[in-house]
Amino acid sequence: MQAELVKTFYFEAAHALPNLPPGHKCSRMHGHTYRVDVHIVGPVGQRTGWVMDFGQVKAALEPVIAELDHHVLHEIPGLENSTAERLAAFLWGRVADRLPGLSAVTVWESETARVTYRGE
Repeated sequence: MQAELVKTFYFEAAHALPNLPPGHKCSRMHGHTYRVDVHIVGPVGQRTGWVMDFGQVKAALEPVIAELDHHVLHEIPGLENSTAERLAAFLWGRVADRLPGLSAVTVWESETARVTYRGE
């Protein structure tokens, strides 16, 4: 049996997007309550009955989320142009080696705007 688990995280952060036309509202400093969904796909273990312990996902993500929470994203190395797309790829790069079966990272900037990154 194969399944996909999803663990959700939240953090608050500010940013400005430097590569937009003058006057674009997102070129000015603003903030979001970000939601991050981490997707893991794999076989359901015979003994455990799960794909992966949610605690393992939490342990992998929490240190990265702590680096982002209540910070200015474009001041963090690797996020100088901190679009949702780049943020999703950044998160993937920071945790992929610790989460076998990582299939997607979804970054929500709002309830209606999200990006899903599935690796290279």
